[in-house]
Amino acid sequence: MLEINQITTLFLAVAMFVLGTFLVNKINFLSRFCIPAPVVGGLIFAAIATTLKATDTLEIQLDTSLQSIFMITFFTTIGLGASFRLVRLGGKILIIYWIACGFLALMQNLIGVSFAKLFGLEPLLGVMVGAVSMEGGHGSAAAYGETLQGMGVDSAVSIGMAAATLGLVAGALIGGPIVQYLVKKFNLKSTDETSQEYVEQYEHPVTEKSFMSQIFLITFSMAVGTYLGQFFSDLTGFVLPAYVGAMFTAVIVRNVMDRFKPGVINMKEINLIGDISLGIFLSMALLSIKLWEVAGVALPIFFIVLIQVIFIVLFAVFVLFRALGKDYDAAVMVSGFLGHGLGATPNAMANMSAVVKKFGPSQKAFLIVPIVGAFLIDVFGMPIIITTINFFK
Repeated sequence: MLEINQITTLFLAVAMFVLGTFLVNKINFLSRFCIPAPVVGGLIFAAIATTLKATDTLEIQLDTSLQSIFMITFFTTIGLGASFRLVRLGGKILIIYWIACGFLALMQNLIGVSFAKLFGLEPLLGVMVGAVSMEGGHGSAAAYGETLQGMGVDSAVSIGMAAATLGLVAGALIGGPIVQYLVKKFNLKSTDETSQEYVEQYEHPVTEKSFMSQIFLITFSMAVGTYLGQFFSDLTGFVLPAYVGAMFTAVIVRNVMDRFKPGVINMKEINLIGDISLGIFLSMALLSIKLWEVAGVALPIFFIVLIQVIFIVLFAVFVLFRALGKDYDAAVMVSGFLGHGLGATPNAMANMSAVVKKFGPSQKAFLIVPIVGAFLIDVFGMPIIITTINFFK
């Protein structure tokens, strides 16, 4: 047994993040399917650790106690991006898209839990192959997986990460072909009429004073939010992870600042802090997953993810596309929906970028999908996931 201390574990997480970034930039397959750099690096370390254990050479024990801080920081930055002003810019179509994402989260949990029971698995593992890993992606899988493992559900993180990776690749593979089918079938053309006001929040320069202001807002939201989350859990008996309270506190902080002190929130800096926190958090989560625990349920996981893919394609093509207006913008948004519905918002953006390069711009899609995918999705998704977890705990 090799026990690695807290600081060295942090170093390894950063090192695997850097290694993953290098490999994603060098290997076309990884960049094409938008596989997150910390996932690549973390899985390499996990594979090495698994091989060492399997050959009875060495078992590595990491101290991942810093992981929760980076996790809470990331979700707090998501909350600070939740400007109600941006929601208003999206109008009716944004609301429809948002509701569709909420419905998808509900159905993904239903599919995950139902088929987990069918295969004789713990129902809460079905949640990990539902909205947690599909709509939530690797970040959500790591976060909720830690919560479930704390509740005694073994292998939750490993299974969630495996499902998230399968979903990510599937979302990247099907986005382009599905939209190409819609464009050709309905002879769709780009109209490109939507305002680009939403880019204003990214125009501020990065300065030391401004950066420290963002750190202050983030840590304030984290401190207040974690206490509120604990208070809510103690009061109701309903499990509310600390990062949920921090995120919703950050939403309140963002919109109060927009109302009384506009311009203080600098999204360049918020996103930079969030990206770094997510990268280290994911890398650390992947370092410590036990791949040998997933082997016994690999086939059920693959089958459940396959059902998730079939459902989202049918829903996107036959319901969402029509609900969004059955036009070119709707088709581009469908590609984004498939991307973050099975993986993450960067996956959605990659799908849409590939589509618009071939068929023409869609400002409406690039307004609505990032706003919903980056933070609004959690307004529906988190309550659905948390309610499901509490129902089956």
